[in-house]
Amino acid sequence: MGPLVKMGEIAAGWDFVIAFIIGIFFGIVMEQAGFSSSKKITGWIYGYDFTVIRVFFTAAIVAMIGLVFMQYLGWINFGELFINPSYIWSILLGGALMGAGFAIGGFCPGTSIAAAAIGKIDAMVFVLGIMIGVFIFAEGFPIWDDLYTAANHGPLLITDLLGISKGVWTFIFILIAFATFWGTAALRKKYAHKELDYNN
Repeated sequence: MGPLVKMGEIAAGWDFVIAFIIGIFFGIVMEQAGFSSSKKITGWIYGYDFTVIRVFFTAAIVAMIGLVFMQYLGWINFGELFINPSYIWSILLGGALMGAGFAIGGFCPGTSIAAAAIGKIDAMVFVLGIMIGVFIFAEGFPIWDDLYTAANHGPLLITDLLGISKGVWTFIFILIAFATFWGTAALRKKYAHKELDYNN
């Protein structure tokens, strides 16, 4: 039963090795999907390319269905999974800052690493900016500690808020995803004349 490391099925310390290997393949998949191009990544903002939204929705659906079925089969214990605490103000402020950085810089942290790995100069600058931001955040943490930890609601799940099962929420999310796929396909068709060279 999973999580394998926490349940003792895999020796402690192997989690970093496994995470490293998964990370490499994750980066390869992102690069192959075109996520090393800031033009492609920000395409959904301007309405000409929705690959990012489609990939993320697909990944979420696969993960959700997998977790639901693994719980049903007794392969994983949801109670042992780590869920980040819901610091409301941190989520709102952090989401706004990251969203602004995403729109301006054309990358998120993960895609910037993938793009930097293949030599994209703009991604390298973006990664440098991330490192500077992390340093400033860590060194100045005592200043904004109270804001960071404010409004802590613990490991909050949307299923708890709605009072529904994880299976029902998964089904609802799949419907939302298919509606999004349909809507973005219609928009993509409308802006099909805007072709971009993603290699630049």
